Amino acid sequence: MRRIYDSGALHRDDEEPQAPTERGGRPQAARSINGRAWSDLLLPTWLRYRAVSVDIEVPQASYPAGTKVPFVVTIRNGLPVPITLPTDSPRPWTWYVDGVPEASHVDSVPSEAGSLRFDRGERKQFRRQWDRMFRVSDDEWEPAPAGEYTISAGLSVANAGEHGLYSETTISITNQ
Repeated sequence: MRRIYDSGALHRDDEEPQAPTERGGRPQAARSINGRAWSDLLLPTWLRYRAVSVDIEVPQASYPAGTKVPFVVTIRNGLPVPITLPTDSPRPWTWYVDGVPEASHVDSVPSEAGSLRFDRGERKQFRRQWDRMFRVSDDEWEPAPAGEYTISAGLSVANAGEHGLYSETTISITNQ
């Protein structure tokens, strides 16, 4: 290493781009910036909501009685920058069966605010299943009769449907 400094190889150019900085001199490397903080400051909330899509999928449209109904909720950031979405609840999203949150008539969602963070272009997938039961009290569940049901998912924001942060699919349960 000493030979490099003694040879003057680092000081050959007039502009000295490879020369080490002197103590107290200005650093030559730029500091890294927090992209998430900048995008949250520069992008309005309505644009961040518009960039996110919610989709729900079920493997089949019909299920026999006695089987659980699996589904996958996919939430995707379509922007090439990281974003944070403010939510009305610490649970950033929830699922519904015929408009009943998580198939439960018992309210268990705290009233605190939260957020959902995405890296650039990130896709989050959540796998859940409905056991064909509706919760009617803290310790009582009722089975869902045969028929058609709408399973949906949405972010915990006001007017999720209007913002495009909500998706639904219809399934049928048959008696066999």
